Amino acid sequence: MAVYAAFVLALVTAMIGISFVLGERHKERTTGEPYESGTILAGSTRVHIDIRFYLVAVFFVIFDLEAVFIFAWAVAVRELGWIGYIEVLLFITFLVAALVYLWRVGALETSTSRERLLKLRVRDREGE
Repeated sequence: MAVYAAFVLALVTAMIGISFVLGERHKERTTGEPYESGTILAGSTRVHIDIRFYLVAVFFVIFDLEAVFIFAWAVAVRELGWIGYIEVLLFITFLVAALVYLWRVGALETSTSRERLLKLRVRDREGE
């Protein structure tokens, strides 16, 4: 193991050293500017995106992955029989329970409680 670690360390050191010696060096004015797919960026590249959108994306990935498990069950449904059917019903029940929990907690909402309160106030004023 020590010989392998020494070999890896020597290889990494050699690769970094050779790239430092043979690599190109640019000191032009435009070298440090951001560049994306041939488009020169205008304005700030630091855009603040609310965490709730990431949460919805994560929930989507989780529930989408569960669909893969259900598809695998559907492929093998004849071999699994009634035991497999009961297990997939239990699995779907847990998924629905998790979705209801996320909905009740408000994890799927894209607006804050303050924004919802303002909408309710505006709706109440319009109704008067």
